[in-house]
Amino acid sequence: MADNKDPQDELAGTEQPFIQHLLELRDRLMYCLYGIGAVFAVLVFYPGPSHLYDLLAMPLVRALPEGSRMIAVGVVSPFLVPIKVSVLAAFGLALPWVLYQVWAFVAPGLYKHERRLVVPLVISSTVLFYLGAAFCYFFVFGQAFPAIQRMAPASVAVSPDIDAYLDFVITMFIAFGVAFEVPIVVVILARMGLISVEQFKAFRSYFVVGAAAVAGMVTPPDPVSMLALLVPMYLLYEVGIWAAQFFIKYTQPPSDDDAAAPQA
Repeated sequence: MADNKDPQDELAGTEQPFIQHLLELRDRLMYCLYGIGAVFAVLVFYPGPSHLYDLLAMPLVRALPEGSRMIAVGVVSPFLVPIKVSVLAAFGLALPWVLYQVWAFVAPGLYKHERRLVVPLVISSTVLFYLGAAFCYFFVFGQAFPAIQRMAPASVAVSPDIDAYLDFVITMFIAFGVAFEVPIVVVILARMGLISVEQFKAFRSYFVVGAAAVAGMVTPPDPVSMLALLVPMYLLYEVGIWAAQFFIKYTQPPSDDDAAAPQA
C-alpha cells in the first residue's frame, strides 16, 4: 500500500512537545558532563595533574636558560593550576563525545540533505581544531620560546609564572584551533549562499592581508610564529574553496521532480 505522507516533508509527524525537547536537552547536557567527568577522573589518577602541567610546560622549560625554573606567585597556584589543566585536557579529550551529544539532539530535526552537511562538518571541525592546537604546541612553541629567550636582556632573570603561562597557552591554542577552522567557515558561508565560491576566489588577496593582521596580533613577536599561522591559514582557505564546491553539490535539497516521485 502506498504511503500517503507528503514526500516533500520527511520530518512530518516527528514534532515533539516543547517540554520533551527540554528534557532531551537536559539529558544530553548531563551525558556531556558525565563524559568529561569520567575523563577527568582518569587523568587525575594517570598521568596526574602535575605531570599534565609538566607536559604542557615542556616547550617553555626546554627554552629557559640553564638553572632557571618556572615560579608560582599565588599561594594556591601550585594546586589549582594543574587542576585547571586537567579539566581543560578532559574537555579536549571528551570533545568528540560532547559533539556527538549535540548531534544526537539536533539530528531528528534535520532533513537528510542537511545531515549530509552537518556530520562531515562536525567531524572535520573537531579534527581541524585538534590539528591547530597540536601544530601550536609541537611547532610554534618550539620556535617561538627560544626566540623570545634570545631577545631577553642579560640583566633579566627569566622565571615565568605558571598561571600566566597557562593563560598564554590557552589563548594560543584557541587562536590556532579557530584559525584552522577557516575551511569550515568558507564551506558554511558558501553553502548558505552568503558568499559565492567565485567571490571567495576573488577575495584571496584580501584574505592574506587579514590573515597577516590576525597572525601578527595573536602570535608571539617573531616572524617565524607569524608565518607559522599565516601560511596554514592561507592553505586552509584554498582547501575551503575546494571543499565548498563539493559540499554545495552534495548537500543540495531534492528537486521538486524528485520529491514528487511516487513512493513505493
